[in-house]
Amino acid sequence: MCHYEKTNHGFLRIRKKYKSLSLAYLLERQDRIFVKTIYNPRNKPELEKNYPDTMFTTKVDDVLKDEEIDFISICTPAFTHYELAKICLEHGKNVMIEKPFCETLREAKELIELANEKGLLIMPFQNRRFDGDYLAVKQVLDSGKLGELIEIESHFDYYRPDSNLNKGPNSAGAVYGLGIHLIDQMVALFGRPQAASYDIRSIRNPENPDDYFEINLFYSTWKTKLKSSSLVLTPYPKFIVHGTKGSFVKHGIDRQEKDLKAGIMPGARLFGQDFTEHYGTLSYIAEDGTELTELVETPLGDYGRVYDAVYDTLLLGKEKLVQDSEILTDIEILERGFEKESPSLILL
Repeated sequence: MCHYEKTNHGFLRIRKKYKSLSLAYLLERQDRIFVKTIYNPRNKPELEKNYPDTMFTTKVDDVLKDEEIDFISICTPAFTHYELAKICLEHGKNVMIEKPFCETLREAKELIELANEKGLLIMPFQNRRFDGDYLAVKQVLDSGKLGELIEIESHFDYYRPDSNLNKGPNSAGAVYGLGIHLIDQMVALFGRPQAASYDIRSIRNPENPDDYFEINLFYSTWKTKLKSSSLVLTPYPKFIVHGTKGSFVKHGIDRQEKDLKAGIMPGARLFGQDFTEHYGTLSYIAEDGTELTELVETPLGDYGRVYDAVYDTLLLGKEKLVQDSEILTDIEILERGFEKESPSLILL
């Protein structure tokens, strides 16, 4: 447990486009988590005007060797996560890593072991545990109105027909980039599955990393179907949930990211609020045999709750939001999707 009233925070970033999603939520929490330094090797002065109280540097040592910085966020490409996280831990920093946590199960185990040896926090930024649509599914499951769970189908689709040549490792594809969110949501709900099946493809350009997947996670009496494609013009529902007593269908993805891209910041009126026409529909058989239908208002999502959880862990000694076992399960499911030629079935 840390014996101070707030934690100083540093960012490591190496991206062409400035990653402001995390900062938008942190600026609301400066009384608890102060963003002291951002490592920005491209040295773009126009970024600094939005954060006058934050130091920007092109020297990574300004973050690593600053004894006042307790906590570092790594917002870099996936193939850099392992090495950067290891360096941060070796310098005594608590670390949060943009998803995916790293590329391989071996790397994940090593980072977790190193953090535990040093008494430090390490955790991925699994912000979509706080999507409104996902919170709606949790709310419906907790109500018990669906009876015994049969199947959950979850989509993360786009229509982006153009695909330039962009070779890269598996971690540059849709499974690692988007699938990690869908997988982590299911692991957070249900724990480790018994088996997984994979259909992973590059449908727009076969020389590129994957841009389509269907991953089924099998549990004792139910399964989850996780899908993403870059060629879906007419969107599926975001979630379809079936149980022995009913079904829940939810259209539309959480709006926080779209609002941020439109320049609407957390705290603004209507930020992140779902459209009424996208509220989920719950249809079920009541105890008296009556068929009922309810409109389920989407709970308000808040990605900043990831940082609240980090604060509670570092200063109040609470358990991590994303447990070590969940981190390892997530990465194993990702990595093993490429173990065999697709389609494939893997026992976990």
